[in-house]
Amino acid sequence: MAGKVISAEFVKTATKRDEWPLEPWPEIAFVGRSNVGKSSLLNALVRRTGLARVSATPGRTQALQFFKVLRQDSPKARPRALALCDLPGYGFAKVPQAERDRWAAMIEDYLRERKRLVAVVLIVDARHEPPESDREALAFLQAHGRRVLVAATKMDKLPKSRRFAAARGAALALALAPDDVVPCSAVEGTGTDALWTRLGALVKERASPGEDEAPPAP
Repeated sequence: MAGKVISAEFVKTATKRDEWPLEPWPEIAFVGRSNVGKSSLLNALVRRTGLARVSATPGRTQALQFFKVLRQDSPKARPRALALCDLPGYGFAKVPQAERDRWAAMIEDYLRERKRLVAVVLIVDARHEPPESDREALAFLQAHGRRVLVAATKMDKLPKSRRFAAARGAALALALAPDDVVPCSAVEGTGTDALWTRLGALVKERASPGEDEAPPAP
């Protein structure tokens, strides 16, 4: 599916439910281990360097970061507004336990309760077999009925001859269909069109216009 991002902008930061945006846009969340490259992949998807803050320091993202994207799926299609949410990474131990617990509660509340969330992109490092933390994240999302698409990122760090096998290996390790794992590279920009195609299909499956317009309950 040919398409383009017309605009992308930061909306707000949230650390609790009553701070979540109220606009009725279909929403896509990005989750993954600390420093796996969530923000870099989000920037590559929207073709906006620096939209989502990228840091070499694990654990830098400490809140939910919401963005609005206006995307046109084809030259004749009406532009569609979407919300993207960059979540704090999991598996980062160099913060106090109380802080890690707060992050976990914030993330889990959002992933359980956000009604307009139509898909979750689970980002894994293509160079390594998904660790237990990735398997646990996938199991949590599946247990709560979330549609999950895996982005196997950092493909640029692998020889091209190994990339197909790496993506298939991730699918096998996570017990997913091969098509549910998209090989990506934020550096090369590869895989972003394929990811948009899959996400666009999930958005079209979901919600009619105006769904979830009312403010969420406390």
